[in-house]
Amino acid sequence: MNPRLREALLEGTDLAPFGRLVDAPAEGMTLADVPVERLLATTLSAKVLVLRGYGLLDVPELERYCEAAGELMRWEFGTILDLVVQDDPKNYLFDSGDVPFHWDGAWSERAPRFFLFQCVQGCDPGAGGETVFSDATAVYRDAPPALRDLWARTTVTYRTDHLAHYGGTMSHPVLAEHPTTGETTIRYAEPLDPAQYRNPLFLTVEGPSSEEAVQVMAELSERLHDPRYCYEHAWRTGDIVVAENHALLHGRNRFTGSTNRHMQRIQII
Repeated sequence: MNPRLREALLEGTDLAPFGRLVDAPAEGMTLADVPVERLLATTLSAKVLVLRGYGLLDVPELERYCEAAGELMRWEFGTILDLVVQDDPKNYLFDSGDVPFHWDGAWSERAPRFFLFQCVQGCDPGAGGETVFSDATAVYRDAPPALRDLWARTTVTYRTDHLAHYGGTMSHPVLAEHPTTGETTIRYAEPLDPAQYRNPLFLTVEGPSSEEAVQVMAELSERLHDPRYCYEHAWRTGDIVVAENHALLHGRNRFTGSTNRHMQRIQII
């Protein structure tokens, strides 16, 4: 690593198998006291950055803080999505079940580089709802050459109803180049069974033979969920988590207890 870049990183405790935890060095500090350039440099290096002990920002403050780092993703609801379990949701993101792996911005012209969560209300211990991050660059790096070649020949077409802030039909190669690091990464969203999810996601695998297509999906499922490549974050009230969207896929474990968790998400292009 470049020595100047190393000096710019926030000091903290390394998490396993990746990520970094940074505790506020003094009382009364907020996210605004963390230089946004160091925040994102640390996230790019660690892939997931967890801040604890820092005060959260209100909506206008959070927008101003993140705008200093780049353009924000804007949706019908604005820039900040409130992630809460709803009584009668149209989209599975807002129910109490699991959220399979995906990447943010798949249906947009430009995917965000980073996304940041503020946890307004955390989960009770053991209540589920953990966010799971899978290191797609490491999964590709450790795959055997023949499987890499198969993934390189594969494009997936996704189709889902437009019931939330995304939807429709789109196609994407399984492999992509990370726009900052140049690493090869995996872009894949897991299928959503209509018997289980409110708005199913249907996949069509293109490029390989039908037998190879089955192998593509089976290998991706097994390897992306391998604990060697996954960091699972249990949410506490006040947590701030920043994730690197191009290197990771992410999802959520189902809730097994209280569903009072409330998070705010903002995305930086």
